[in-house]
Amino acid sequence: MLFLKFASMVEKRSLTKKILKWTAGIFLFIVVLIGAAAIYINAKWKPVLTQKIKEGVYNASAHLYKIDFKDIRLNLIAGSVTVDSVLLLPDTTTFDSLKKVNKAPTHLFQFKLASLNLSGVGIYDAYFKKTVDVKSIVLDKPSINIIFHKVKRQVDTANVEKTLYEQISKTLKSIQVHRIRIIDADADYINGFNGIKLNSVKHLNVNVDDFLLDSLSQHDKSRFYYAKDASFELAGYRSISKDKMYTMKVDTIVGSATGQTLRIKGLKMIPMYPDLKFSRINKVQKDRYDLSFSSINFRGVDFLTLNSEGALHTKSVNIGPSKVAIFLNRELPPAKINKGDNYPHMALKRLPLPTIIDTLKLSKIDIAYTEFDPITQKRGTLFISQLTGAISNVTNDSLQLLKNNHAIASVSTFIQNKIKTSVTLNFNLTAANAAFTYKGTIGTFDMKLLNPLSRSLGLVEIETGTVQKATFDMKGTRTGASGLVHFYYNNLKVKLLKEGEDGAPMKKKGLLSFLANTLIVKDSNPTKSDPARTATVTFQRAPGASFFNLMWKSIFTGIREIVGLGIVPMKSPKQIQEKISDKKEERQERRQKRIEKRERRKDARKTN
Repeated sequence: MLFLKFASMVEKRSLTKKILKWTAGIFLFIVVLIGAAAIYINAKWKPVLTQKIKEGVYNASAHLYKIDFKDIRLNLIAGSVTVDSVLLLPDTTTFDSLKKVNKAPTHLFQFKLASLNLSGVGIYDAYFKKTVDVKSIVLDKPSINIIFHKVKRQVDTANVEKTLYEQISKTLKSIQVHRIRIIDADADYINGFNGIKLNSVKHLNVNVDDFLLDSLSQHDKSRFYYAKDASFELAGYRSISKDKMYTMKVDTIVGSATGQTLRIKGLKMIPMYPDLKFSRINKVQKDRYDLSFSSINFRGVDFLTLNSEGALHTKSVNIGPSKVAIFLNRELPPAKINKGDNYPHMALKRLPLPTIIDTLKLSKIDIAYTEFDPITQKRGTLFISQLTGAISNVTNDSLQLLKNNHAIASVSTFIQNKIKTSVTLNFNLTAANAAFTYKGTIGTFDMKLLNPLSRSLGLVEIETGTVQKATFDMKGTRTGASGLVHFYYNNLKVKLLKEGEDGAPMKKKGLLSFLANTLIVKDSNPTKSDPARTATVTFQRAPGASFFNLMWKSIFTGIREIVGLGIVPMKSPKQIQEKISDKKEERQERRQKRIEKRERRKDARKTN
C-alpha cells in the first residue's frame, strides 16, 4: 500500500511538471508570436501609419497645417509609440486663402521637438473598434512659435462648417487622451505682419487633462477645445527691456482654461540705474519707474475668445499688494512729447488687443512720486499708501464702448501715509480731448505732514496748521483742469526758506516769513468775521506734465489761493532752463569765492 501511494505521488508530480512545461511553452510561443507580429506590423504598417498621420493632420486642420517627422516606432506589446524629429508648420498658401475670405485664424503655430512619446495606446481598439485611447502624450522641451495676425473674422451663415468630430467620424468613433504634457518648452510670440518677436518665454509647462473627441463631447461647452482642462505654468521669467533701461522679472504665471483663471506672482520692473543717473542718461525729462506687484489675479478669462479673436475679455482683475515708485528729474529739459497722450484712458486706446475688464480691483497699492528740484537740489516725495478701490468697465472694445463709454474709479488712500483721502474718477473713454472728472474729500490732518514736499519743492515750511476737511470737484482734459476746491483749516503759520549753500540746510527768511504770516497768509478758513473761502481753479497743464501731476497740482493751486499765497504763474520750459542755468552759475561763483578765500588764508599763514 505504501508503495502504491508513493507511486501515485510521483505520477502526480510528473504530471504537474508536464503541465508547467506545456504552459511555459505555450506562453513562450505566444510571446514569440506577438513579438514577431509586432515586428511584422511595425515594419508593414510604418509607411501606412506615417502616411495616415500626415493625411490626418492635413485634413483635420482644413489643409492649414502639415506635419513631418523622421521616424515612427510602434511597440505593440507595451502599447507605446515614439515619433522622432517632429515638425509642424502652417501652410501659408492655405492661410492666405482663408484670410481673403475672412476665415483665417488669429494665431498660427510652428512646432518643433526631438521626440513625441505616446504611452498606453490601445492599438487593438484603434484597429478593430475604431476608437483611439491613449494614456499619455509627452512632449519634452519643444520649441514653439506663436504667430499673431490681425485678421478680420466673418461668419458664413450660408455654409455651416463641419465640426472636428464630423470630419473624423468616417474613420474613427472617438479619440481620447487622458493626459497631454508639454515640459520645459521655449515659446516665442511673433508679430506676423513684420516678423518682429514681441515676447519670448522659457521653461513653459502645459497640462491638458482628458481630451475627448466623440459624438457627445463635440457639443460639451464645459470643455476647452474638447479637454476637461488645459493649464499652464511659467516659472522664472526674466528679460531686459528694448531700451536696456529695465529688467523685467516674473516668479510664476499660472493659468487654467476651464477654471478661467490667470495668476501672475512676483512681477517686477527694476531700473538698471539709480534715479539721477537713470534720468541723466535720457538727456530729457522721463519718468523712471520701479514696480513690484506681489500678485495679479484674472478671473473669468474667456480663453476661447483670446485664442480665436485675439481679444481679452475677463470679469475681474485683482492687483495688489504692490509698490510703485516714480521719479522725475526737473533739471533736464522736457521731452518733446505731450504726456496728455499717456492719460490712463488714452493709453488704453493704444492697447494692441481689444480689451474688456468688467472690474479692475486695487488692493494695498503703495505709490511714491518723487521730483528732483534743480533749484533746491532736493527731492520731494508724495506718498500715496494703501490705495484700495475698483474701476468698472475698463475697455477699448468698439462694441462695448457703444453700450457704455465711461469707466468709473472709486478709490481711497492715505496721502503722506496718514491723510485719509477718497476720490472718484469718471473717464470718458471715447472723448478725443481725454475728458475726465475727479472729485473727492480729504480728512483731518496736521499740515506739518506736508513739509517734506513743501520744503523741497516750494521752499516753504509749515510751522503750525490743522486741516478739518478739504473737498474738490474738477473737470480735466488733455490741456488742463478746472473746478472748485474747498479747504477748511485753522492756526496756519509758515516759514519761508532759502536754499543752503553746498548742501547745507535751508535757512529761514525771517523778515519775509513775518510779513507773509502777517500780511499774506490767512491763518484760518473760515475766519470769525468772514464766510468760508472757495477757490475756482483754472489750471493749465504743461505738455511734459503727467496725468498724476495734473491732478495733485490743480488741487494744490486751489489750496494756495484759499491760503492766500496766490496762483504761481506757469513758467515756460525756456524760462525754467534759464533759471536752472542761473542757479548753477551762482553756485559756481560761490564755490569759486570760497576756494579763493581758502587760498588767501593759506597764503596769510605762510606769510606769518
